[in-house]
Amino acid sequence: MPFETLAFTRRQWMLLTAAASAAPRVVAQTPRPAWSDVEKAARGQTVFFNAWAGSERTNAYLRWVGEQVQAAHGVKLEHVKITDTADVVKRVRAEKAAGRGPGDGTVDLVWINGENFAAMKREGLLFGPFADSLPNFRYVDTVGKPTTLNDFSVPTEGMESPWGMAQFTFFADSRRLATPPQSMAELLALARSQPGRISYPRLPAFVGTTFVKQALVETVADAGVLSRPPVPADFAQVTAPLWQYLDALHPHLWRSGKQFPQNPAAIRQMVADGELLVGLTFNPNEAANEVAAQRLPASTTSWQFAKGTIGNTHFVAIPYNSKASAGAQVVANFLLSPQAQAHKADIAVWGDPTVLALDKLPPAERGRFPSQPLPGQVAKPAPTLPEPHAAWVEPIEQEWTRRYAV
Repeated sequence: MPFETLAFTRRQWMLLTAAASAAPRVVAQTPRPAWSDVEKAARGQTVFFNAWAGSERTNAYLRWVGEQVQAAHGVKLEHVKITDTADVVKRVRAEKAAGRGPGDGTVDLVWINGENFAAMKREGLLFGPFADSLPNFRYVDTVGKPTTLNDFSVPTEGMESPWGMAQFTFFADSRRLATPPQSMAELLALARSQPGRISYPRLPAFVGTTFVKQALVETVADAGVLSRPPVPADFAQVTAPLWQYLDALHPHLWRSGKQFPQNPAAIRQMVADGELLVGLTFNPNEAANEVAAQRLPASTTSWQFAKGTIGNTHFVAIPYNSKASAGAQVVANFLLSPQAQAHKADIAVWGDPTVLALDKLPPAERGRFPSQPLPGQVAKPAPTLPEPHAAWVEPIEQEWTRRYAV
């Protein structure tokens, strides 16, 4: 799913926790056909791509993708517009229950991540592994962006192909903030020096929870514990440094930490009005989009902390019973191409950050991406830190609410 729809319901988090805690499913290894054979089989196929349709930019991008794969590979792409990927999971599950086997499904490709992927993987609803055999997969940044191989604590194991990135990002008007903080500790120092000019969204708003998780990652004694579900008996001890940090921070926040903005959009407007110094987003290109739309000044700068910020990846996957699995692989491979990734990253088109490592690209392909950041873009991307295990969300939000939701 896109950045705007990453705020999961409580039930979804519980389902994801159960999936991520379970033993990994053994993926049956079968001989993979040569890529030339896949391309040959794909020609003439129609791929029904079930993808969120809540953004006209996204819809326009997928129309462009359809034109490209039709011209180059003879594959017709049909965008099946959906509002909730969970509905697609239910449909494929129902088809399996009805005995519809490989080649007898209604979904060929799906835009997916998080608990929806976990459910499909756990229930054997996916085709593959296929992602690591795509020719363009060799360009994926699996080192600097480890979430391209790990989807909310669930190893992808080649069962979904990375498509775009989301990462916790800050932005500010450089005329008001010349030296951006590079850690949560420096953010606390800034709040102390500029009382009332910093805030974050009230939990359980997704970006607010991410802000608290970033503080947890930076203050916990052993970050390794965050990759596993929390142990109730140890929760208070492990999270004690987090609450100490927030206790120190809150008195210096907007309205002394007694109230919190409802969402990132409210904070963005407060930054534009000069009421707050720092904005928060999970889309590294959001500020650049706002600058281009003249809702933020051209002097706006975006950044991520030097040692990294929390991020995740959104993917595409192929159901086990796809009628056009070859065509779906061809589309997934095109989505990973430098051409498609650069077009998608263009803020005039979509502004969705690339999953590719630019230093892996041939010089001509690297040239598709801007050599200099546009106004408002992150000048120097930082490492992507993996999300804590999803099971941490519920107790953290509950404890935050108990302590601070006055």
